[in-house]
Amino acid sequence: MAQFGSLSDRLTETFRNLRTKGRLSPSDVDGTVREIRRALLDADVALEVVKAFTASVRERALSDEVNRALNPAQQVVQIVNEELVGILGGQQRRLEFAKKPPTVIMLAGLQGAGKTTLAGKLGKWLKKDGHTPMLVAADLQRPNAVQQLQVVGEQAGVHVFAPEPGNGVGDPVKVAKNAIKAAVDQQYDTVIVDTAGRLGVDAELMKQAANIRKAVDPDEVLFVIDAMIGQDAVTTARAFQEGVDFTGVVLSKLDGDARGGAALSVASVTGRPIMFASTGESLDDFEPFHPDRMASRILDLGDILSLIEQAQGAFDEEEARKVADKIASDSFTLNDFLQQMQQLRKAGSIKGMLGMLPGAKRMREALDNFDEREIVRTEAIIQSMTPQERELPKLLNGSRRLRIARGAGSTVTEVNQLVNRFEQAAKMMKTVARGGVPQMPGMGPIPGMHGGKKQQQGGGKKKKVGNPAKRAALAAGAAAAPQQAPKGSGLGLGGGKNGKAPTEEELASLQKFLGR
Repeated sequence: MAQFGSLSDRLTETFRNLRTKGRLSPSDVDGTVREIRRALLDADVALEVVKAFTASVRERALSDEVNRALNPAQQVVQIVNEELVGILGGQQRRLEFAKKPPTVIMLAGLQGAGKTTLAGKLGKWLKKDGHTPMLVAADLQRPNAVQQLQVVGEQAGVHVFAPEPGNGVGDPVKVAKNAIKAAVDQQYDTVIVDTAGRLGVDAELMKQAANIRKAVDPDEVLFVIDAMIGQDAVTTARAFQEGVDFTGVVLSKLDGDARGGAALSVASVTGRPIMFASTGESLDDFEPFHPDRMASRILDLGDILSLIEQAQGAFDEEEARKVADKIASDSFTLNDFLQQMQQLRKAGSIKGMLGMLPGAKRMREALDNFDEREIVRTEAIIQSMTPQERELPKLLNGSRRLRIARGAGSTVTEVNQLVNRFEQAAKMMKTVARGGVPQMPGMGPIPGMHGGKKQQQGGGKKKKVGNPAKRAALAAGAAAAPQQAPKGSGLGLGGGKNGKAPTEEELASLQKFLGR
């Protein structure tokens, strides 16, 4: 996640230095804590939060529990992970719905924090979950705020209650009251009230928000805060807590390139949980906030659970089974390839999903350079083919490829590259489906694994050795070879000279080869 890029890099580099030590001394712990403190302060985390966090990490890292650990560095990473989860709120907190509908959710925050867009995102998310939400345009002050909510509501497929035109006309408290009555009459089970904001905290803003809260008695008051706000996040959050008293926090603009200190400060300072996170401009870029998963992302430990949830929401299990059968039977076509790409796009940002993998920060440069529009261009090329060409790519001669390139607005070279990649991918998937290990382009067959070209066995022709004595010695060696069991591992590691275990020099060279 872009918000925590710098912080994550600093922390992972600090822990990488710890892994070279077999035992941690107090000076090692102090140095580590010092680097963590600098990283958090550079990320705009509030000073009081940093002090409490580093003090707790230092105390636990110097405890007997870590001193007795087999791997002290991993213990310190675990401690930092647990403390991060703590300052992010500990346990995930879900929305609490009213026993008697409608459930009223009020949004509060400064102007520009993203409340109106977030109202649409929350409405769409609730609709997917089986609820019937209604958006209420109670921001009657900001120019065109009512029109913006109507556009967002239409995109989300959610009804918008907007009796007043806004732009300074109308009473927001009256609109909010009437919205509750309308929701009861029209049987909407959730009401999301979008309120006005200001460029800064002032008495008029707090008074209006407090009056709306008193009029509708909401079940949840969500404080929407811009995650890029920096050190001012704590001051703003405390002002809204005193003036409106919110029940939960929503972080918006988590896809930005700011340092992200707001996320690590608000929950700890206010004692209110972060409940949702907005991670992009699309209405689908919205997710419940899991403190443990966010801590794992910051420490570059990955977020496999969120990745699985996204995939389950986008991919059809029955369709996936059909595709697997096609791959195994060598009938996988460009049509199937196109459908798989379209399902992948439904799952969300591919760059974001790759960023959820453990160790993704090491691929930061490759991820930053990844152009998601390449998938759109690939779809355009396939869609420019006839149904017969998609089923039988062998039909694609030079003139057909030129026609496809013109239809897709690309070049013949790009069409050729797509067809070549598809053929290679189909071969690799077929090998995997049959239980083999594919040979990667530019790499030889993997030692100890099946797959790739079979080695020539006794049936093939062998070159005859001219020297009779040498020929007899080779024959004697070949006869004795099957009786000796091979030593070493299936990865091609021999048992050392004369059948002995590998030497330290051999192991060191192997580790260097593996990049460890």
